[in-house]
Amino acid sequence: MKKWIEEVLASEKRIALPIMTHPGIEYVGKTVREAVTDGEVHFAAIKALAERYPSAACTVIMDLTVEAEAFGAKILIPEEEIPTVTERLVSDAASVEALQVPSLDAGRVPEYLKANRLAAEHITDRPVLAGCIGPFSLAGRLYDMSEIMVAIYIEPDVIMALLDKCTAFLIDYCKALKATGVAGVVMAEPAAGLLSNEDHQMYATPYVKQIVDAVQDDDFTVILHNCGNTGQCTGAMVETGAAAMHFGNLVDIPQALTEVPEHMLVMGNLDPVGIFKQGTPEQVAAATTDLLEKTRGAKNFVISSGCDLPPAVPEANLEAFFGAVEAYNK
Repeated sequence: MKKWIEEVLASEKRIALPIMTHPGIEYVGKTVREAVTDGEVHFAAIKALAERYPSAACTVIMDLTVEAEAFGAKILIPEEEIPTVTERLVSDAASVEALQVPSLDAGRVPEYLKANRLAAEHITDRPVLAGCIGPFSLAGRLYDMSEIMVAIYIEPDVIMALLDKCTAFLIDYCKALKATGVAGVVMAEPAAGLLSNEDHQMYATPYVKQIVDAVQDDDFTVILHNCGNTGQCTGAMVETGAAAMHFGNLVDIPQALTEVPEHMLVMGNLDPVGIFKQGTPEQVAAATTDLLEKTRGAKNFVISSGCDLPPAVPEANLEAFFGAVEAYNK
């Protein structure tokens, strides 16, 4: 991956790397529920996309319930939507202290490891990027997001204890993902986008950094995704040491490029709903070209969606996106 990043930085052409799996689920005629519960269906969706589009890498589903479910959180798995956590698991110091760090056999973790292993084995012409949740976002799902935003000020020790357990599990999980043969992991930490830069430095940065330090090397890259950030905590994201920053559509990418060192990749950030799903092919092509023009000269920029593409993105819009990147490169 270090060599791959160096090639991206040295290239005169832009590469396209949207975060997408849902279109592949539709191409293989399966439901979201089947994909998030069966590693072979999940892999088939990834493979279908790799065969159809020239994305610079393959990505898995951005499912931010897998790790919370492993801890014991109750989740709802709809037929055609990503699962959701339905109720908080911990609520005070005693419940956090009693919380056990789960094994990698818990919940749907084995199926996600299977999907990554199959993708790494069968897709060899480009990197395969795993996915996981970030520690603060995981803590928020276990403690409740509204409650944790209050608790960081009135019970910081409790939240830090919870973050320690979340981080311990995520280190184990990312090591297992790495062992499947994938080239990196897209760590989704959207809840940290609710924090100020200083709070991010206290409740997100050091915990993400522990994971980065444990798994990132020449062959495996951590891509830190934060679609909650509006620009206020970009500096704290950079301090994690992740090799690439992936931004949501609320961030001004030209501004972000001034805050991220040139040796780190900056990825993003076309609106996955407003552009990819609801736009016309002409609007998708125009937005893609516009972002490429605004970032002209920034060799560390990789054009992407601002988040995981939702279900029911028109195929014509994906073709317009990749076509616009190809036309720009010519």
